[in-house]
Amino acid sequence: MRNWRRLCARTVARLCLASASTCGVALLLGCGQKPVDPNVVTVAIESSPTNLDPRIGPDAQSERIDELIFDSLVKKDAQFNLQPDLATRWEMPNPLTYVFHLRTGVRFQNGQVFTARDVKWTLDSMRDHSILTAKYQAYRNIASIDAPDAQTVVIHMQQPDAALLWSLSDGALGIVPYGSGRDFQQHPIGTGPFRFVSQELDKEVVLERNPLSWQAVPKIARLRFEVVPDAMTRALELRKGSADAASNALSPDMIWSMRKDPKLAVAEAPGTVVQYLTFNLRDRYLRDVRVRQAIADAMNRPLLIATLLRGMARPADSLLPPNHWAYTGDVTQYDYDPQQARRLLDDAGYRPGRDGIRFHLTMKTSNDEGTRLLAMALQQQLRAVGIALDVRSFEFATFYSDISRGSFGMYSLRWIGGNEDPDIFRYAFASSSVPPHGANRGNYSNAEVDGLLQAAAEDSNQAERRTAYVRVQQVLANDLPSLPLWFLDSVVIYNRRLSGVEASPSGNFYFLETAVPHAAQ
Repeated sequence: MRNWRRLCARTVARLCLASASTCGVALLLGCGQKPVDPNVVTVAIESSPTNLDPRIGPDAQSERIDELIFDSLVKKDAQFNLQPDLATRWEMPNPLTYVFHLRTGVRFQNGQVFTARDVKWTLDSMRDHSILTAKYQAYRNIASIDAPDAQTVVIHMQQPDAALLWSLSDGALGIVPYGSGRDFQQHPIGTGPFRFVSQELDKEVVLERNPLSWQAVPKIARLRFEVVPDAMTRALELRKGSADAASNALSPDMIWSMRKDPKLAVAEAPGTVVQYLTFNLRDRYLRDVRVRQAIADAMNRPLLIATLLRGMARPADSLLPPNHWAYTGDVTQYDYDPQQARRLLDDAGYRPGRDGIRFHLTMKTSNDEGTRLLAMALQQQLRAVGIALDVRSFEFATFYSDISRGSFGMYSLRWIGGNEDPDIFRYAFASSSVPPHGANRGNYSNAEVDGLLQAAAEDSNQAERRTAYVRVQQVLANDLPSLPLWFLDSVVIYNRRLSGVEASPSGNFYFLETAVPHAAQ
């Protein structure tokens, strides 16, 4: 453990020196800085959105920018219940029929009146493959869609699917105008608070406020999303004032350093992005639940959160955020208890050898620095209970290909957004969800869990669904096919010329709808 503490100290020192160097460069560059246009707010993002057609773009940048341009039928609230958006209300006259009543007086950003025909076109163009998109899978249970009048949409299902409403919510889908074709991404048009101006790949996306918005018109006149792949450069842009904000785009050490800058402010919220550790249940050691439980007991998560994440995270005991309507904390807990870990391993028949090692495990990681540091920390903590962890790092494409085909012992990734829908349990743990049909990469199989997940997916009664999901969380916490580690805080660093900035738990860009720009200081 002393070695691990020294490793953390050296790592933090290096990052702080780098931040200090960045600050010095920024001060020099700031001398020749151009005047800031008070009408333009620049947000630094890590990468270009892959496709701003909300029927297609699956990546975080596409979805978060799309949420500013488009509206959905329904919208998530703070507890992830679904509330009206373009649909003012809806009902289910039977388990196979949804009737949506649409908002009146809504116009698209080109002046076209929004009607039921647009909703039908949006969904049908995905279902009939007029638009090539992986998202059509979310609507595979739809049998047909009717638009009996301008303000009514009726969706007929082939079979019950409680996840449908979630697939019609913000982030999952935005409504596009009737007739929008395959070239729609070149000039997307929605009903949201901002409208598209231009995009230059790997450089920027420019939006402006939508004067036709049916909601409150934003105070920001123009938004510029600047693509800055390097985190150190993003920090530099913020320090010198050429970027006004960055949302969840900096490391904890950079955030810690930048808190001291008088020109910058920090908005934080408990986040929903969850870091997790998955085990391969075909591994000769990891298929024993006692080994998986011993690993959980051997991990000092409070120490990892304090050192690796500067305290900017909360321990997790489920994939669902604690404020979710389906969450339960009434599950088996794994506090740091290395003695219990040793007892479990002894009971499983894995006694330490002369060198103190019981057996070897392999953990694969991408070349992401944060994940590699986590693996090195686990290496130290598992060594203390007799498990030798061999860490192997690969570039992301190779890493992801390996875990998708089951070539791993352990790995760690993050769920971003997907874990806000309780159907995530079916996608990640159902026996039928082994890749390529889902994300059950560890080959977990439990008949009780399969039955509960199928029942929850077909039941429209939220109370009954919650009962099923509570039991699922309890079984998973005992079986541990995957170990939730922590929820990362949502953090926005922004220039003090902005006010009214509030971080979103989901990490989206909704704060730009309410932020108020002022003249540069």
